[in-house]
Amino acid sequence: MDHLDHRILSALRVYGCDPRVAGAARALSWAGEHGALWLAAGLAGAAVDGARRGAWVRGTALTAGAHLVSMGVKRVVRRPRPAHVEPLVRTAGRHSFPSSHAASAAAAAVAFGMLATCRGGGGGRTTAPLATTATRVALPPLATAMCLSRLVVGVHYPSDVAAGAALGALTACAGARWMRGGADD
Repeated sequence: MDHLDHRILSALRVYGCDPRVAGAARALSWAGEHGALWLAAGLAGAAVDGARRGAWVRGTALTAGAHLVSMGVKRVVRRPRPAHVEPLVRTAGRHSFPSSHAASAAAAAVAFGMLATCRGGGGGRTTAPLATTATRVALPPLATAMCLSRLVVGVHYPSDVAAGAALGALTACAGARWMRGGADD
C-alpha cells in the first residue's frame, strides 16, 4: 500500500508544476486550513437562510467536529508527511494521517447537502434556492477539489485523504438525525 501511495502522490504532485494548478491548489489549501472555508460557509448559510438556521449551525458543528476528530486521530497515528516530494505549502502540523482538510470538506459536503430536506421555520420541508444550489451543485466538486489539492501540494498521501474524507462523511452521517432536527431552533 505504501508503494502505491507514493506512486499516486508523485503522479499528482507533478500537476503542481503548472503555475495555475499550483496557485489554485495553494489557495484551496489555505482556505481549508482548520476547516475555515467550510465553517464560514455554514455560518453564512445560517445568516441568510433563517428558515434553516438551526440546521446550518448543526451542520457547521458537525463539520468542526469532524475536523477535531481528525486532529485527534493524527496525534494517535503520528504518520509523517510525505518526504519524497517537495511540498508547495507549509502545514500547521507534521502529521499526515488522516487529512483534516479532507475530513472537514467531506463533512461539510454531506452535512450541508442534507439541508435540502431539513425542515424550515414553518415545520414543513422546504427547499431554498441557496441550499439547493450551494449544497447540491457547488459543494461536492469544491470538497473534491479541496481533497485533491492536498495531493497536488504534496502534503498528504492518497490514503490520508481517503481516510479523512471517510471520517468526515461518517461524522456527518452519524449526525444526520440531529442535523435534520426540530424546526423551532
